Amino acid sequence: MKKFSMVLGASLVALSLTALAHGDAKPMHGGTVQVASDVAYELVPQANGAAVYVVDHDKPADATKMSGKLTVLTGTQKAEAELKPAGGNKLEASNVTVGSGSKVVASIKGADGKTASVRFSVK
Repeated sequence: MKKFSMVLGASLVALSLTALAHGDAKPMHGGTVQVASDVAYELVPQANGAAVYVVDHDKPADATKMSGKLTVLTGTQKAEAELKPAGGNKLEASNVTVGSGSKVVASIKGADGKTASVRFSVK
C-alpha cells in the first residue's frame, strides 16, 4: 500500500507539471516577456519608443484591432504614450524612452473589449 501511495503521488506531481507547461515565454524579438491570462506580451525598446508583440497560445495575435497605453517609470520620471497597431502582432508607442531600470506598464485593450494590464521590469 505504501508503494502504491508513493507511485500515485509521483504520478500526480508529474501530471500537474505537464499541465502547467503550455508554451514558452521566450523573447522572440530580444525584449522582455510577461504572460497575462495565457497571452504573452514582449516589450522591445526602440530608438524613439517601444514595441509590444502579442502572442496568444504560441500564435501571433492580430493586433490590428488592439489599442492601449504604455506608462514608463524611470527613476522619478513618468511618461505615457498611446499604443497603436503596427502590423501583424505588433503595437508601437512613440516618444517614450524605455531604458535599463525602467518599470513599464502596458494596458492593452483586445479585440474582445477586455483590457490586460502587463508589468515589465527592463534589465
